[in-house]
Amino acid sequence: MLNIAFIGNGKSTNRYHAPFVLTRPDTFRIATIYSRSASVWDAIPGVRYVSDPEPIWADDDIDLVVVTTPSPETHVAFARTALERGKNVLVEKPFAPTSAEARELFALAADRGLFLQTYQNRRFDSDFLTVQKVIRSGVLGDLLEVEMHYDYYRPEVPLGAHPQHPLDGSYLYGHGVHTIDQVLSLFGSPEHIVYDVRQLLGPGRMNDYFDVDLFYDALKVSVKSSYFRLTQRPRFAVYGTNGSFVKQTEDRQEEHLKLWYMPGSPGFGIDRPEHYGTLTFVDDDGGYHEEKVVSEAGDYARFYDGVHATLVEGAPKVVADAQTIELMSILETGIRSWRPAPRE
Repeated sequence: MLNIAFIGNGKSTNRYHAPFVLTRPDTFRIATIYSRSASVWDAIPGVRYVSDPEPIWADDDIDLVVVTTPSPETHVAFARTALERGKNVLVEKPFAPTSAEARELFALAADRGLFLQTYQNRRFDSDFLTVQKVIRSGVLGDLLEVEMHYDYYRPEVPLGAHPQHPLDGSYLYGHGVHTIDQVLSLFGSPEHIVYDVRQLLGPGRMNDYFDVDLFYDALKVSVKSSYFRLTQRPRFAVYGTNGSFVKQTEDRQEEHLKLWYMPGSPGFGIDRPEHYGTLTFVDDDGGYHEEKVVSEAGDYARFYDGVHATLVEGAPKVVADAQTIELMSILETGIRSWRPAPRE
């Protein structure tokens, strides 16, 4: 049993962490939650709520501090303090503003002999796990192209944003941090990358669009997102020498969480048949096949299972330090390539 303290008591803690931790009562207990201000979220029974982080740093029974504050700058500050006070740390994404700060934190953790990792829960999305299954089956032959889309139609977000800094509201940092990590976890380090990172509303506005192409020999992986897609593109489209797989809809865990339908409830996050992806391929005898692929079950609690296995059993981390550093470097380079769309 590991005791957890959360630094932050907003949407991240109460939607994407705590509900999943609570499904693992034999391995985790939420002991303390820190927040500077009063929470709009219901209190979790048996949890101590504090408005000063000092009780967390001073509590020798805390096995893991989870940093869920809103900005990467505060991620770094709280993670550094936690490590300096002898705590193992799990940090929300984006892990840090820069790869240099990420390296500094991992070096500090190594020096203190402590656990430090970023929370890449999207590695346990249903759609991503299903795509992995299809790719690893080999039925598509040699992979040629993978397209990943994470789209919204929320024009009010960029229309209302006037950022003072490139990272403020950056779509690449906020959403590329999910999808590009999925690419790195599945395919490893790319040979080279081409960036198209834009402000579609012009100078002085937020980054609201990106198209990042990662190349692996003959394979190109395109990661694309926009705030202006009224009709969404497929979540995944995978093309190989023998066929294709298209998954139109995304993982449903977030959809259910927003409806207050919690993990552990029957059917939580599970795709219905209308959500299944379509596999089309030609077999070794030239026969044509088209079929639906039953989606794998997504479960963000599996990330915490991995954390427990590392801390208790010494298993490899779910996310290697080098992957986090490389991801931050990719995001940094993308932000430097950012160009505003011309306006009259």
